[in-house]
Amino acid sequence: MDARSFREFLKKIAQKAASPSFREKIVMDSPSFREFLKKITQNAASPSFREEIVRQAAFNIGFKLGYAGVGLVFAVLESSSIFEVDGGLRAVIYDRYRVVIGETVREGTHFVVPWLQRHTIFDIRHTPRTFYIVTHTKDLLWVHLIVRVLSRPEVCQLSRIYQTLGPMYDEKVLSSIEDDVMKTVVAESKADELVIDTLRVLAFIGEKLISRAKNFNIVIDNVAIIHMSFGNEFENAVEGKLVEKQEVERSKSLVAKAEEEKRTTIIWAQGESECAKLISDAISAYGMDFVELKRIEVLKEISSTLSKNFNVTYLPKESNISLELKLKLDK
Repeated sequence: MDARSFREFLKKIAQKAASPSFREKIVMDSPSFREFLKKITQNAASPSFREEIVRQAAFNIGFKLGYAGVGLVFAVLESSSIFEVDGGLRAVIYDRYRVVIGETVREGTHFVVPWLQRHTIFDIRHTPRTFYIVTHTKDLLWVHLIVRVLSRPEVCQLSRIYQTLGPMYDEKVLSSIEDDVMKTVVAESKADELVIDTLRVLAFIGEKLISRAKNFNIVIDNVAIIHMSFGNEFENAVEGKLVEKQEVERSKSLVAKAEEEKRTTIIWAQGESECAKLISDAISAYGMDFVELKRIEVLKEISSTLSKNFNVTYLPKESNISLELKLKLDK
């Protein structure tokens, strides 16, 4: 048998072996398989065999459930024992025996003992908070204020903040001291002071807030009044006062203008009187020669002006040019 025919023979055997009917026939024809089936049929009727089958099945199920439970426990322990602290945040670790660990946890990946320890994340960045306050001034006028505060906790005192105030320290502290300080300062100021001298009032409010928040280990970096409004009566009064002030300023400007015009008229009259006096003195000293000199100066100025005008023609007095022009026109 050559190599080609041998390869074809092996190929046919492989194709035949791959068919299900051929495998079933081989198995069914095998003496060992028939004996195995015979033992199964003989023992299947006995209760001990069924109990053994059930026991094996239960053992397999319990073994698989045990593996699954162990894997679940490991997953839970891993998720509860490792935590991340992002940038701009800090963490405080609570211990069941030591209460709170003193040192603050910085950014990065950290480990805690499950059940025995737990962590709490704090934001140490500047956080804006807005407060709306309605109160009355010293002159019993209602005022509406919206105040914005930039605050952050002291990083070195996070453990103390957690022990005394808890994670929601800002809502517990800032809302109360903000309301107290704003009402106190506004009650000591009049409405016109709030409008005219707002910067001074705001600086006073900032000083009080910073000193009060420092007692709770909270740093306030900026305080701003972003809105301030009064009742309709006060707004109408302010508008009327502004109108009156503008009218007073307008009257002052008119009076000042009249005074300037009066002063100008007086100065002009004094100048004319002085000029007339000088002319009278010159005439009395030099006679009509001074008048003749002035007349010559005026005529000289007039002739100079007329000579520069091209629409004016000069005709000598003793010539007959006008008569000749008339005769030519008649012709």
